[in-house]
Amino acid sequence: MLPKVQSPTSRRMITLEVRRTTRTTPNFTTVTLGGPELEHLLPTGFDQAVRLFFPRAGQSGLTMPTLSSEAWMAQVLLLPKSRRPRVRNYTIRRVRPERGELDIEFALHGDTPACAWVLGARPGDPAGIFDMGRTYLPPADAEGQVLVADESAVPAVLAILEDAPASLVAEVFLEVPETADVRKDIVAPEGVRVHWLARDGSADLPGRLALDAVQGAALPQGRSYTWVAGESGLATGVRRHLVRDRDVPKPDIAFFGYWRHGRSSPG
Repeated sequence: MLPKVQSPTSRRMITLEVRRTTRTTPNFTTVTLGGPELEHLLPTGFDQAVRLFFPRAGQSGLTMPTLSSEAWMAQVLLLPKSRRPRVRNYTIRRVRPERGELDIEFALHGDTPACAWVLGARPGDPAGIFDMGRTYLPPADAEGQVLVADESAVPAVLAILEDAPASLVAEVFLEVPETADVRKDIVAPEGVRVHWLARDGSADLPGRLALDAVQGAALPQGRSYTWVAGESGLATGVRRHLVRDRDVPKPDIAFFGYWRHGRSSPG
C-alpha cells in the first residue's frame, strides 16, 4: 500500500517574517516569507506542506513553540489565548533558498482568521513554519495520473506540476471561484492536460464542478495514480467514483479533505 505521508527526516521550528504580499488573482494572494532561519528547511518540492503559525488579532507578536517534536501541539494548547498563535496547514508554493524566501499561496474564502491575516499582512510581520512533509507520492509504475483540486488545493497541484518529470501523463482538474482565477502561464509537462473549472457565481458547493468533471472524463488507461484534495466532499466523492465506477484499487488513490464546507478550522 502506498504511504500517505513522506515525513521529513529532520525538522525544527522556523521563525520568519513577511517580506511582501502579492494578489495573484482576484481570489488568491501569495505571501512571501523570509529570514535567515529558512536555511533549516530542507525543500522537497511537490506538495511539501508546513504548519503556518501567525499571530491572532490583537496580539503584539508571535509566540512560537520551542519543541520540534509532535509535543509542540500540546505546548501551543497550554498557552493562554492572549499568547497562543493561530496554526493552519499550507503548501509551500515555491522556495528560493539563495534569497532566503518561500512563497505560500492562499485561497481567499470568507471571513476566516487566515484570510484576515493575509489581507492585513505587512512587511516585517512575524510568521513561523514547521515542515510536515508531502503527500504526493506516486508509484514508479503508474502509467498515468489524475490530479483533482478545488481552490484550497490549487497551489499544491501547481507546485506538483512545476516539479513533475517531463514524462508525466496526467489529467488535471482545477476548480476555482471565477474565470479570472484561471492561470494562463502554468508550468507543466507536455503530457499534462489541465481542465480549469470556474464556478462564476454558481450555487454549487465548492468541489461539485470538479467532481462532475471527473465523473464524465476519459481518464488514463492502465495503472494510474490519483491525488485529490480540497473540500471533504470532493475528496471522498472522487475516491468513491473511481473505486465503484472505474474499479480503481483503493491503494492507488490518495485523497485529502483540506476543509469542510460550513465548518471552521480549530485553532
